[in-house]
Amino acid sequence: MAERPAIVLLSGGLDSTTVLAIAKDQGYTPYALSFRYGQRHSVELEAAKRVAAAQGVARHVIADIDLRVFGGSALTSDIEVPKHESLDAADDKGIDSSVPITYVPARNTIFLSFALAFAETVGASDIFTGVTAVDYSGYPDCRPEYMEAYEQMANLATRAGVEGTQKLKLHSPLISMSKADIVREGLRLGVDYSLTSSCYDPDEHGRACGHCETCLLRLKGFAEAGVADPVQYQGA
Repeated sequence: MAERPAIVLLSGGLDSTTVLAIAKDQGYTPYALSFRYGQRHSVELEAAKRVAAAQGVARHVIADIDLRVFGGSALTSDIEVPKHESLDAADDKGIDSSVPITYVPARNTIFLSFALAFAETVGASDIFTGVTAVDYSGYPDCRPEYMEAYEQMANLATRAGVEGTQKLKLHSPLISMSKADIVREGLRLGVDYSLTSSCYDPDEHGRACGHCETCLLRLKGFAEAGVADPVQYQGA
């Protein structure tokens, strides 16, 4: 069978790790792409390396860009990462009604542009990304209409697209799934979630804080799926 290369954006978190397993299950040969973009910690990149090795990707590229030059996010500056006792407490403070300070300006657009270049060089017509529009933090670049618009643009942006040798498809298999559904699907596919890291503010040992938005959403997903989250949390 001929190789079906696909680019998978891999952060090392729960969602992107699940997407990598989905791409493999669908018969693609995954090329993983991660970013050292000036984020506050390297824990997620170490997780991405573990996941890429465990799932046997064809190649794992870590691209260096520095979004700290722009700032504007708690993930790339000295702005404090918001913490909450629970998702209910977070909702009371408007987590669902406004774009949070952990949003990195135009991050997905930047990441997808790198993925588009990577896809063209390896002859891939497929890019997989782990965005979800159900249990997420209100990021504008995680919406279905954004993904649809980007795919349309992508096919106008490359030599392969213009010459008709490659029609790019942007896959967002988690877009309509809850975190619990994502956990269940990953477990069905044999994902080892102990290798992952989702926390926005882990400690020096890589342990998750348990109180940032992404930790709370992750914990909710595992609880609703009826399984324990295998990663270490501070104070646990």
